[in-house]
Amino acid sequence: MVTHERSSADMARYRVGYEAEPLRESELAANPLAQFDAWFDEAVMAGLPEPNAIHLATCGTGDPVGPTLRAVLAKSVTADGIRFFTNTESTKGRQLAQNPAVAASFTWFPVHRQIHFLATAQPLPRSEVAAYYATRPREAQIGAWASRQSTVLTDRTDLQQRYDHFAHEFADQQDAINVPPYWGGYLLRPHSVEFWQGQPSRLHDRLRFVAQQLADPPLLSASEGWKVERLSP
Repeated sequence: MVTHERSSADMARYRVGYEAEPLRESELAANPLAQFDAWFDEAVMAGLPEPNAIHLATCGTGDPVGPTLRAVLAKSVTADGIRFFTNTESTKGRQLAQNPAVAASFTWFPVHRQIHFLATAQPLPRSEVAAYYATRPREAQIGAWASRQSTVLTDRTDLQQRYDHFAHEFADQQDAINVPPYWGGYLLRPHSVEFWQGQPSRLHDRLRFVAQQLADPPLLSASEGWKVERLSP
């Protein structure tokens, strides 16, 4: 049997060559949403796991000071932006209340593609939050009540006990469980959308839609109000 030693101190050897068709201005869709839809469909067809996962960076002014990063699941990307749902008392929720400016990225390594967004986060109306919450599996609804997201736990037993408590409390509510008051959703309104396509020799293609009025960005489906820039890799 042949064994291979692996070391996190030697990551430089894990090099992948990017071989893909170039991303040309002449082939770019007329607006960010159309281009996103085309790439998302191809990610799905390629069988990528959780293609709706995005890395979301937020930065607040309190504890913790500075930026934080995590993966969340986008629930839709439509003309007005990206929607996701979370505990609003979590680290990201607190930071978004302090500073609504965010960066987000879909990263699809198997197809050598990334899509980067710079955006402003807006809380979603409670009616929309409740409508989505009602579609979640019952176990996930109870989990939202059980988790004090981002707070310190003594051990996992504490979390399981809270879940068991709420499972018992809601045992008679078979049709619907109310949305926790601290659980909500956000709409990310992008003003910059960059499409990144890996290329040989690390000469990657980067085409970016930039809103011409950052304070009031156009819809992602709009063909006017965006300018396209090519960035150096």
